[in-house]
Amino acid sequence: MRALSVVSAQPSAVGVSVAGALALAADRLSGVTDDAWLEAEVLLAHTLGVTRSRLLAMLRDPLPDDTHAAFETLVGRRLAREPLAYITGEREFYGLRFAVAPGVLLPRPETELLVEIAVAEARRRAPARLRIADVGTGSGCVATAIAAHAPNAAVVATDTSPQALRIAVANATALLGEDAGRVAFVRADLLDGFGRCDVVVANLPYVPEREWRELAPEVRGHEPRAALVGGKAGTEVIERLIAQAPAHLALRGVLAVEFGFGQAQRLVAYARSCFAGAAIDVRRDLAGVERVLVIRTGG
Repeated sequence: MRALSVVSAQPSAVGVSVAGALALAADRLSGVTDDAWLEAEVLLAHTLGVTRSRLLAMLRDPLPDDTHAAFETLVGRRLAREPLAYITGEREFYGLRFAVAPGVLLPRPETELLVEIAVAEARRRAPARLRIADVGTGSGCVATAIAAHAPNAAVVATDTSPQALRIAVANATALLGEDAGRVAFVRADLLDGFGRCDVVVANLPYVPEREWRELAPEVRGHEPRAALVGGKAGTEVIERLIAQAPAHLALRGVLAVEFGFGQAQRLVAYARSCFAGAAIDVRRDLAGVERVLVIRTGG
């Protein structure tokens, strides 16, 4: 009831122009996001069923009266701190637009590093055919993006969540078309039941338990806890994968795993204990934060 009363107390957008409706919405959203105008544009474009570029060409047009209630509903959901991507049902990742829904972790820009590493390895070894595993696939964004940019890759994507796998399959089918068959989605815990792969990439839970309550309301209140919290230290699930990986990596194999802030030293030390003689490196994201552990075996 509180969220509804906040919405109803605001000035009405009925009878105003598209630009006026955007200004009203952006003013209200400024309390929950630093990108208030952008988010208002996204929500109104979604309500009208047009692109943002088309919306910008409509700024002087009157907002259709039958659109007002639907737009107010979406703005109210965002004011209640529901993530924008869950409201619109999609999120861009590596140049592709993925369907998302509550219960599935939202794709994030830093995870694109995993795609870059896998695609670079596939191109380096072309035309040889590579088997690539995406562990903890979620929406299928990493597996699908790899398949879209590495035609010599056969990708196997795993997750423990049936809901995530359903969305992942739908995304691969919609975005890859006839090539969707190059991605197999399997319900599995990490690499259980797998043979050997040339490349393994993984975005696994890595938030420490103590930090869960400190996360933004959009994350803590809407994204799946099981896809975020990795245990008391945050690295437990990643360490299980690292321990499994030597039995599942082919000669000259690559393992790339995303991790959280301040976890690099612990994970590098653990990787050295599991991979004697392997080349171990840490890649930084665009913000300069240590983000991905890369292990290369066999020279």
